[in-house]
Amino acid sequence: MAKIPYYEQKDRDNTLHLRRQLEELPPFCRDFFRGIEQQTSSRTRIAYAYDLKVFFDFLIRENPAMRGLNIREITLSHLDQIQVMDLEEYMEYLKYRTDEKNQEIVVNKERGIMRKLSSLKSFYNYFYRQERLKNNPAALVQLPKLHEKEIVRLEPDEVVRLLDAAEAGERLTDKQRRFHEKTKVRDVALLTLLLGTGIRVSECVGLDLTDVDFENGGIRIHRKGGKEVTVYFGDEVQDALEAYIAERKAMIPESGSENALFLSLQMKRISVRSVENLVKKYARIAAPLKKITPHKLRSTYGTSLYQETGDIYLVADVLGHSDVNTTKKHYAALEDARRRSARNKVTLRGQGSSTKEDPNAD
Repeated sequence: MAKIPYYEQKDRDNTLHLRRQLEELPPFCRDFFRGIEQQTSSRTRIAYAYDLKVFFDFLIRENPAMRGLNIREITLSHLDQIQVMDLEEYMEYLKYRTDEKNQEIVVNKERGIMRKLSSLKSFYNYFYRQERLKNNPAALVQLPKLHEKEIVRLEPDEVVRLLDAAEAGERLTDKQRRFHEKTKVRDVALLTLLLGTGIRVSECVGLDLTDVDFENGGIRIHRKGGKEVTVYFGDEVQDALEAYIAERKAMIPESGSENALFLSLQMKRISVRSVENLVKKYARIAAPLKKITPHKLRSTYGTSLYQETGDIYLVADVLGHSDVNTTKKHYAALEDARRRSARNKVTLRGQGSSTKEDPNAD
């Protein structure tokens, strides 16, 4: 049986995971997920299912009309009774709530609350358009105001320290140093690739050996939704990848990971969580006061590219943003700085110019 590509395998796994989640939701939810399948990724649908479960859990805990019901017993008639005030109470509930076993406090900040309300809006909108709900309180509720987050990124000297830490292994713990000799070439290649292309961590772990094209200096990746694109890299990335692939060819991968570019110590395709831990390990040395994740390396690349080119559309294209406004939102502060720098670029009367008329002028 032919092995399916990594991104297809993840999509299949997510679809099966969603089916298991649906077993814990009211039956009518299946119609909603079937209706949005063409417009959303499998990962997005899993997030929606989780958010809806939190909402239904709130209803059976806090709403007098539904208190004590089993989640599967909730009907659309119940949801037609929900008012704006109920959703405002839900927003308050989301700030601090206990988990399903009432053991741990779950804290949601404004972006977490926004996401859960957005999921609920999509849910209500679907059934309202289908005329299966008479009321749509989610359309009336006021979403929380989001405060702009400062872009966290590495400065140029921190990038150097990060790569040096991965290469030299200095200041690692004794336990980390024992494994460093086995992984340093891989770690340097992986970090250099993330910093030199701005690809997402999910795109990175999904790379196969056949996705690297040294002839043209590019890698083939699959964006969200499965779109296949080529991202090009520079000499530093090429050198790091060539050094790693020379080692990689001597490795004997576990079954199912034969084609994977980046392998774990267990000789399996490296996971997103492992890359997150890898970045965190070296970032603690390079930038101890910053919370650096793989996504922050992506921001570092995007910032550098924008500062070098000033072309926000190029940055959006390379980063794979479907809407340039997403890019502008992330780099608004840099846009403003560029606009400010333009204030003295055009001189009207040149420094030291006289107001007297030049007699030789035409």
